[in-house]
Amino acid sequence: MGKLFVIDGTDGSGKQTQLKKLEERLTKEGVDYKTVSFPNYDSPSSALVKMYLSGEFGDDAKQISPYIASSFYAVDRYATFKKDFEEYYNNGGVILADRYTTANMIHQAGKIDNKQERKEFLDWIWDFEFKLYGLPIPTEVFLLKMPTEVSLELMKDRENKFTHECKKDIHEKDKKHIIDSFNVACSLADNYNWYTVECVKNGEIRTIEDIHEEIFEEIKKKL
Repeated sequence: MGKLFVIDGTDGSGKQTQLKKLEERLTKEGVDYKTVSFPNYDSPSSALVKMYLSGEFGDDAKQISPYIASSFYAVDRYATFKKDFEEYYNNGGVILADRYTTANMIHQAGKIDNKQERKEFLDWIWDFEFKLYGLPIPTEVFLLKMPTEVSLELMKDRENKFTHECKKDIHEKDKKHIIDSFNVACSLADNYNWYTVECVKNGEIRTIEDIHEEIFEEIKKKL
């Protein structure tokens, strides 16, 4: 079996940036790898995810069952894995993922206030994706812990800079959803033994390079 390293976190935490840094570093180090980003917008398998995020099923994410929304993402992951990564992974390949099942756990569990109901949902996701669909369990999950007040400012800056390209989805434009997802992500990291990367220290945002070095050093231990 191969290795699967997941970069996850709430919106605006720098997932794509850190994935890009890892690509550059592993290439430089001569490590063979493949990358994937979920949702896989280049694949037809993400059609229902696009409809959900664009608000075609409703503008309020919380009004859409986390079970239904999660099934959209799971199908996309299953199709992508079967078509693009299964053979490579089974032959010992290294995969870097920008989001994964963990993103469903963060964003969809954040919709559920009752702790017991949330646990039942998380158990369902685990069985659905890892047992029924047979998707690989991550070797390690890196949670980019960016406080919500900081991530909201970063998202605002990003939107101002790329107004012609950026249209917020139903998650990104719901501040309460972002806060709820962040709080759930922190508890998930403890419960599932994710590697938490503190993106802010002593009131200052850490540099991209500093965060990258921490992640890369941890990955090296698992290669």
